[in-house]
Parts: sequence; C-alpha cells; structure tokens
Amino acid sequence: MFQYAQSLAEALSKLDPVRYKVTIAYSDQEWAPILVRLGLQGKTLKHVKWGQRIANAAMVLQIPAGMCQRLLCWFNPLVNELRQLRCDAWIFPAQEALSYQMPGLVVGTIHDLMHRYEPHFPEVSSGFRFHIREQRFRNISRACVAVLVDSKVGQDQVVQSYHVEASKIFSLPYVAPSYLSSTNEREDFDRHYQLPFRFLFYPAQFWPHKNHKRLIESIKTVAQRYPDVALVLSGGFRHAYEEVRDYAEALGMVERIRFVGYVPDTDLQGFYRRARALVMPTFFGPTNIPPLEAMALGCPVLVSGIYGMFEQCGDAALYFSPLSVDEMTDQILKVWGDDALAQELARKGIERSQGKTQLQFNDQVRTILDRVFAAVVQK
Repeated sequence: MFQYAQSLAEALSKLDPVRYKVTIAYSDQEWAPILVRLGLQGKTLKHVKWGQRIANAAMVLQIPAGMCQRLLCWFNPLVNELRQLRCDAWIFPAQEALSYQMPGLVVGTIHDLMHRYEPHFPEVSSGFRFHIREQRFRNISRACVAVLVDSKVGQDQVVQSYHVEASKIFSLPYVAPSYLSSTNEREDFDRHYQLPFRFLFYPAQFWPHKNHKRLIESIKTVAQRYPDVALVLSGGFRHAYEEVRDYAEALGMVERIRFVGYVPDTDLQGFYRRARALVMPTFFGPTNIPPLEAMALGCPVLVSGIYGMFEQCGDAALYFSPLSVDEMTDQILKVWGDDALAQELARKGIERSQGKTQLQFNDQVRTILDRVFAAVVQK
C-alpha cells in the first residue's frame, strides 16, 4: 500500500514540530525524493530483507507477540536497527508482522480481513495463507496500542473478528494520492498508450478476486447494443493474466480489450481523464483507492456494492453485485449510453472528493495520534 504510506508520510510532515519529531525509516530508494519534498528526516535501513524474513518466520511459527518483542531484540537485526533511532513510538502503514513484534508503542494497520470474509479466493486462503494472515492480524489488533483501518466497516470487522476494544481501532479512510494533482501528464501519453477514443477503465492486478472474467462477459453483452464499447485493463502481466487473456480470446473479445500492462502512478491521471468510467467489479474491500482517484479526476465510478464501498462513494457511484454479470451490464449500459448521467456522476464524484482530501487526512492523523498518546500518558 505505497499510496497509503505516502499519504501518511505527508500527514506526519504537517504535525506540530514542537510536539513531534518525525523520522521515516525505509529501504526503497523511491522514498528519498519524497522525503526531500516533504521536508522529513529519513533513515535508510540496511537489514530489511533479513529482518522481514525473521519476523515472518516468527509469525509462521506462531510465536506469541510478547515473546517476539523480548526475543527479537536479540535475534532480529532490523529490530535492533530501528531501536537505535531511539523513537518513542512507531507507525507501520503496512500490515506486516514486524508491527506486532516491535517492542514499545506501535500503531499498526489492518487494510482488510478478506481472508475471513472472502475465504474462497486462493490468494488469501490457499496453503497456509489463511492461518498466516490470521496470526498476523490477530496479533496486530491485540499487541499494538492502536490500529488504523480504512473505514467504519473495517473497524467493525476487526472488533468482531478479534474481540478487541473499539476505542483502539481508528478509521482513517484512504484519500486520493496527492500525485494525481501534483504531477504533469507526460507529453507523449497518447502516442505511448494509443488508447481507444472512448473506453472503460479497470486498474487492477490479475488476481481472481478482481473479477476480470465477469467484467469481460459483461462487455461482450454491452457490445451487442454499443459496438464501439472498449475496455482498458492495466496491471502487471502476472498472477492470472494469461488465464484472463485466454478467456477474452475464447469470447472473441480481444479486439475490444486493451491490456496495457503496468502503469506508473504518475500516468494514471491520463487514463482517468480519458475514460468514460471506472468499472471495478472487485470482491474485496472494505474500500479501495481507485474509486477515490476516479472521483477526484471527474471520472464516473461503477463499483461493486460491497462492504464499505457505499461509505466511500455515497451517491457518486453506480453499484452492482460482483456476482451478477447482468447487474454489471445494466450499469455499464446506463453510463455508456447516457451523457447526462455520466456528467452527473462526474460532478458528484468531484464534490465528494473535495470532502476527502489530503488536508482532511492530515487533520485525522493528528487527532488520532493526539488521542492515542494522551491515553498512553494517562495510563
């Protein structure tokens, strides 16, 4: 969740420097220019690879959080490297094992519990994945002094799943990444991507839960009424990509579907600005970042009506069941054939996004941290 981490780093850069001194520890050098832009102090970590392996091994072995915090100070070089920074508290924006194994005050993150709510998808349940995720999230929810989630729905799911106090689970909804408005579109965008004149857009990795096959079936039906319909799919050529592409070929839809591969974050705005709509038939939530990106850029949103998506998009989207090709088709037909509806959705999306900006996110982060650390001091 690199986008979420960037939003969080930007919020931390706006904290009162008298009360908070912020250091960002990282290994990916992509962070270096970001921290310079934000005016934040950074520390490059040298032991991330081995440190994460040790933390993951402790998780797989189901070593209790308390024991990890005592033992890994001696055996995990990454823990020692972080402790040398002498920070009073840590915030982990990724839902990683180290967040419950790090001694001291830790604010952890749980982005989703879909292994519990959608366990039939192999990417969250096959092999030992279910048990590993369960071990990680149970420990994060119980060992961390506070936990960040994406929505009220996400908060309820954590509380109900792991029987923790709701007061320590904080809803911090995603916001559209600031780079959507702070970066300029590449000059050769049209020549490079050669997109259809009008198209539907779905940016997603080719995991089964992303539901590409039903979307392709829906596009085939829409094409019977609107022969000009086109679908652009972005995402690396891995996971179930070959299976999805073969399915498109079997349905005779390859000419209507463009597989553009991985798209850098800085190029996404060009797709949203040109697309007739974002169509996101995912089974996973509670919420997702692409609808926020689309709304911020005036791109109509069609999305699965699941979990926290109503909380996220309100009346600025059209909803359908991800199980129903017919419902998906009906909503696509509406937005493809009705210019007035498309314009209304675009307007509502922009209006809704104006209440979910980085500024509001900054305020929420400050409020959460003030509450968390005030409660710790009182104890």
